[in-house]
Amino acid sequence: MNRRRFLQTTAAAALLHESVQAAPPATRIIDTHTHFYDPTRPGGVPWPKQGSPLYRTVLPADWLAVAAPHGIKETVIVEASPLVEDNQWILDLAAKEKCIVGFVGHLDPGDAFAGHLKRFAANPIFRGVRWSAAFLQDATKHDAVLDGARLLAKHGLELDLNGGPGYLPQAAKLAADAPDLRVLINHLGASGDPQSLSPEWKDHIRAVAKQPNTFMKVSALAEQVKCEYGKAPRDTAYYLPILDHLWESFGPDRLIYGSNWPVSDKGAPYDVVFKIVDEYFRSKGTEACEKYFWKNSKEAYRWVERK
Repeated sequence: MNRRRFLQTTAAAALLHESVQAAPPATRIIDTHTHFYDPTRPGGVPWPKQGSPLYRTVLPADWLAVAAPHGIKETVIVEASPLVEDNQWILDLAAKEKCIVGFVGHLDPGDAFAGHLKRFAANPIFRGVRWSAAFLQDATKHDAVLDGARLLAKHGLELDLNGGPGYLPQAAKLAADAPDLRVLINHLGASGDPQSLSPEWKDHIRAVAKQPNTFMKVSALAEQVKCEYGKAPRDTAYYLPILDHLWESFGPDRLIYGSNWPVSDKGAPYDVVFKIVDEYFRSKGTEACEKYFWKNSKEAYRWVERK
């Protein structure tokens, strides 16, 4: 970090700390990006890979152990597995686990998409699907992607998108071509380390934000830092270049909380991941904090209240 940026960040950190002291925490928090899986199931899991620190059984009780101390007891799960029946495994889990208020499945666009979507959309916990950026960047899949996006909108569902920053122009175009579809960009649009943001990422973020049906999930913040496993900076001021740009681009109504746990452990423990965004959004005032931590996700996902 150069001297000018250091001084700017230090001043911003002082103002941030002062603002947070006067702001109450959010009255409700929905973590909209968790992954649950069990490698001991018959057939195992396609992700995470064996040998990874993430290759272990991860269930709601494990997440609640790190999230509940912060008052976070509700989540939207995002499926990373491409196996169709893994969608059903999560829905079966949700039938028993009331902390699960929504589920974003994984269904590839293609000939079987409509049938699979009809099947899973019958369950109110199923709130949409996540696609890889590769689908949007593959010209041979253009028609299938557009048809699938419009079908999601017809069902009242949403679309999560995940990939590097190069796909963001295609995401903006898809949002424009399917204006009735709610589109959620995952993981900051792959910003990278906050102290070395590219002009391309900033421009692409602005382009996506111009589409009123797009939302940005402020997730995977610490894990994009280049650092040793779990050793990302804990100071909120370090992340201001990303957070400020997203705030300026999307405003208070289209930013959403997600931890990306347990993958977030690559960057920092859950308490640090939460602390960074808690400080930042509390500094924006009570209403902005409420919107970020749960109201905006209700608009984007239309998750269900569990009894």
